[in-house]
Amino acid sequence: MHFLHVLWTVLKTVVSAGFILFAILFAFKVQTIDRGFVILFLFVNAFLLIAWRYNIYVFLHHIRRRGYNYRNVLVVGTGKRAKEFANTILKHKEWGLKIIGFVDADPQLVAREFKEGKVIGLLDELPDILTRFQVDEVIFIVPKKWLDRIETAVLLCEQIGLKAKIAVDFYPHVIAKTTLEEFHGIPLLTFNPAPHTEIATAIKREIDIFLALLLMILIAPFFVLIALAIKLTSPGPVFFKQERCGLNGRRFNILKFRTMVVNAEVLKSEIEKLNEMSGPVFKIKKDPRVTTVGRVLRKFSLDEIPQFINVLKGDMSIVGPRPPLPSEVGKYDLWQRRRLSIRPGITCLWQVNGRNGINFEEWMRLDLEYIDRWNLSLDMKIMLKTIPAILKGTGV
Repeated sequence: MHFLHVLWTVLKTVVSAGFILFAILFAFKVQTIDRGFVILFLFVNAFLLIAWRYNIYVFLHHIRRRGYNYRNVLVVGTGKRAKEFANTILKHKEWGLKIIGFVDADPQLVAREFKEGKVIGLLDELPDILTRFQVDEVIFIVPKKWLDRIETAVLLCEQIGLKAKIAVDFYPHVIAKTTLEEFHGIPLLTFNPAPHTEIATAIKREIDIFLALLLMILIAPFFVLIALAIKLTSPGPVFFKQERCGLNGRRFNILKFRTMVVNAEVLKSEIEKLNEMSGPVFKIKKDPRVTTVGRVLRKFSLDEIPQFINVLKGDMSIVGPRPPLPSEVGKYDLWQRRRLSIRPGITCLWQVNGRNGINFEEWMRLDLEYIDRWNLSLDMKIMLKTIPAILKGTGV
């Protein structure tokens, strides 16, 4: 494992513990513990854990490169995938793995030597091979059609107490991450296209709730003023509700300050020919249905403020792809539906990178880029970039 992965694991653990600790202090209104002391403790804890892990990491890499503390690996299979796997191990002696040989089902390959190692026997001879050689684990890297053939061999490893691993890169996944999960005793091979861990997702949700509550309190006076401006200048309700698609297509009602005339949806059919966006999205910079107050609200994205209520309800996140209309989703290509794989947001990469100056295809690409690159620091960068975008009035 690369040390950056170790570092990231430690930092995630400390940050998660910090959020939980502060949540407990806040929930039980504990005043006897100084918050500054808690923050200092978390920093010191993170530093000591990282230092400890780093020393272990360096020590193990050092002794493994010298040939100590290694595990003997037997590879079942001699195909391209098996050789690539073995070659990767040979390049990384610090992993502490040593290939003692290959096993195959073809008698003509026995005793053949590759640059990655030698074929030391047949699959049927595995019981004898495992007793003749000091094997710590067996890795099966075989074609899909071999899965029935290796069943006996895998059970044999279990019987004699050896760790067995099966390479499952049978499908040409580019995005999805593969994990093995257990559901009520049933092992499940999982292909997850969303690079989210449960802990990171939970932290993101906690941040959403905290920021949504904080911002709702801070902007409460503006909330009232905007509501009054809408009510006094245009007949109709203050809020506009519209059905949108959220996580994995779940339907919910998005909240906005009303910026259009009451019969805007009826008038839409009359001006569809003026659509300035490509793809299934309908947008016009100078939409004749927008009211005078609505134009100001849209320019500075103030009409989006009520969506903090959607965030608190769990329909949306602060950062994420904008929630589409069901009619738009119905026209998506299959690859575009992946933007629904995470909770939609109030702001996103599309919002801070040009908004309506970007065509539909680029919009979709930015949303998928966000999903593939997602982490908490990226959310923070997008939120910070949103502030100048709002102040410049780049909305419509």
